[in-house]
Amino acid sequence: MAFHEVRFPANLSFGSVGGPERRTEIVTLANGFEERNTPWEHGRRRYDAGVAMRSLDDVEAMIAFFEARRGQLYGFRWKDWSDFKSCLPSRDPAFDDQRIGFGDGSKTLFQLTKTYSSGGHSYVRPIAKPVADSVRLGIDGVELAEGLDFTVDTATGLVMLAEAPEFGAAVTAGFEFDVPVRFDTDRIQTSVASFKVGDVPSVPVVEVRV
Repeated sequence: MAFHEVRFPANLSFGSVGGPERRTEIVTLANGFEERNTPWEHGRRRYDAGVAMRSLDDVEAMIAFFEARRGQLYGFRWKDWSDFKSCLPSRDPAFDDQRIGFGDGSKTLFQLTKTYSSGGHSYVRPIAKPVADSVRLGIDGVELAEGLDFTVDTATGLVMLAEAPEFGAAVTAGFEFDVPVRFDTDRIQTSVASFKVGDVPSVPVVEVRV
């Protein structure tokens, strides 16, 4: 998939609207009961960056970014200000925020994940675009050193340990992350209301699978 490892300007995504989307297929039976199913294992996020444009300089920066991505052709990174950490938004990531696996004595490659839990149920989301230099890792409560004990592929979210954890050892991680997205349109329409104020009615962005 064509993807540029560059982030949409964070100051322009701040104030955007959007969030997760699910697809649920519902069949209502003759007795009034429902059968519900989903073809999606993972949710898909959608955003609109247009509402975050505050000046003509913002509009110019957005257009430059749009043109450099060739519209919908190339994917890019997006900071979701409502969900970009392995921990609560008010905290800094810690090495034991998320459990990403257990050792088996031979496995050294682990995928970063974030678990969402509520009411006794949980969903595990793969994290493919961690932010460089933000990943912290630990094994059974002991923090490891990046570059010495592990390395991170920021394009895939895979971490490689220098040594395989012992059987049953909990592998944990903390990190910041971006969402892989693309523009959901090949056309941007702008309206200049005054010399200093620009308006971009809609700049739709949609998450892509990587």
